[in-house]
Parts: sequence; structure tokens; C-alpha cells
Amino acid sequence: MIAIRLGLYLSLMLLVGFAAFPLYALRKGERCDGAILATRRVLIFWAVAAILLSLLGFLALVAAMMGSSIAEVDWQTSRSIIVETPIGAAWVVRVVALIACLFAAILIKRSDEARLVAILGTSTAALATLVWTGHAGATEGMVGGIHKVSDMLHMIAAAIWLGGIAAFLKMLRAPDDGLWGDRPNVAHRALDSFARIGTISVAVIVVTGLINGQILVGISNITALFDSTYGWLLIVKLLLVGMMMLLAAQNRWRLTPGLAIALSDGDIAKAVAALRASLLLEAAAGILVLGAVAWLGTLEPTASAAMS
Repeated sequence: MIAIRLGLYLSLMLLVGFAAFPLYALRKGERCDGAILATRRVLIFWAVAAILLSLLGFLALVAAMMGSSIAEVDWQTSRSIIVETPIGAAWVVRVVALIACLFAAILIKRSDEARLVAILGTSTAALATLVWTGHAGATEGMVGGIHKVSDMLHMIAAAIWLGGIAAFLKMLRAPDDGLWGDRPNVAHRALDSFARIGTISVAVIVVTGLINGQILVGISNITALFDSTYGWLLIVKLLLVGMMMLLAAQNRWRLTPGLAIALSDGDIAKAVAALRASLLLEAAAGILVLGAVAWLGTLEPTASAAMS
């Protein structure tokens, strides 16, 4: 179940972040699929992956509720969960949004901007439904409303960050024929746009993370973090996010200026390799963060444990 949750988080976040990237980082003529960044096939792949993982995740959920294997899941129980529970309704909304996302990626061909906006809107709606599969979905009342909104913003900001990393890794991949064209220059300019959007994303992640932390852990229970698997996983997650921030700072203040110097000198190989290596580390840390989040969603939060 944790692996399915990880795959779902990753596919949905890359859908959102990869669709958003050309809209804020590239100019109008550069947004054409394949001009600078090939997006259409990538987005179709992640949309299909998210649909399949949503179906598999729902079957695993029903099987867990029945105390049986996925092969033994029956339609009557599945229908009851879909019709009678918030998590079932959220699943329906997610699948419908993802199917619309897939259709947009395949069928909208006249305007790259229209296709990207449609994919971004539908995938963001699908990502938001994950709130009901985690702890925020079980929080009630006004606090529950705040928790859900905070969690949605937290995930969307993380998606923008991770999708940007994925886009740059694709843009800065060495071409087979050795002909870079204008990609390094566009990537350098896009790094500046991403730095501004990334700073906003990190700020949103920090603020919403503090809100979620207060609801799930509580400042009075901080010492209890060291007494549970949930607590240690949360600490590891925070350390990994800190590592990502340090790598992002290195990219912005050292490696991006280094790329600018390399572009003026006409020798970009070392600068691009250094930037890609840093981005790969940042991406690896991001995947580990999502793995921790997927696991945390299956455990009892520290605040709940402290009250029991």
C-alpha cells in the first residue's frame, strides 16, 4: 500500500509540476511541444500511470477494509465505499479529473498553452483529492477545514517544486547528436523564473507544514516524536526537505551563475554536468520525502497517540 501511495503522489505531482513549468518558465514560442521541452508524451505517461495507480490503490483500500486480498474484492463493498464515504467520492473525482487530463493531453493539439492549462487544472484537482486519503481527511470541524486547505496548498507547492526539477533535468540532458541548440540559454533564463516561483513554493511549504505539524503533532508533543515510528519518519522527512533547500540554494547562487559564465565562454559541458548532478540529488531527496509521506499517512500521528 505504501508503494502505491508513493507512486500516486509522484505521478500526480509530476503531472501538475511538469504542466505548470512551461507556463511560468518559458516564453510563448518556446512552449510548443518539443521546441525546447517535450511535454506531451511525458504528461500522457504520468496521466495513465496515475489512473492505473488510483484504480490499484482503491482495490487495495477495499481489500484492507474487507480483510481480504485484492483478488477477492467484490463490487457490492466497492460500491458502498464509493457511494457512502468521503474517500470514495474523492476517488471518483480523482479518476474523472485524470481521464479529463488524459483526454486534454491527447486531443488538444491546436494550442499548446490551452493543452497545458487544461492538464494543469485537471491534474491539480486530482492531486487535491489525495487530502481525503490522509490524516487531513479524518480531521473534523473547523480545524479539519483548515487542515484540508493547508494540505492541498502544501501538495501543490511541492508539485511545482518537483515538476520544475524534472523539467530542468530533461532540458539539460545532453543531446544524442551533441547539438544543444538554444536549450542551455533558455534553461539559464528559466532557472531565474524557477528561482522566484520556487521561493514562493518553499514559503508555502514551510507555512503549511507548520500548520499541519501543529494539528498532527502539536508543539507540546515535540519531545514525543522520538518515541514513535511516526515521529522518526517525520524527522527524517524534515531533514530531507532541508537537504533539498540547501541543494536548491546551491543551484541558485553557485551553479546557475556558473552556467552563465560557461555560456559566455562557449564551453558548457562541466557546468551542465554539475547542475544536473545537483538536480539529480535534489530529485532523489524529493522522492525519499514522498516515500516518507506515503508511509506517514498509514501511521497514527503523534498528537493522536498522545491523547490515547
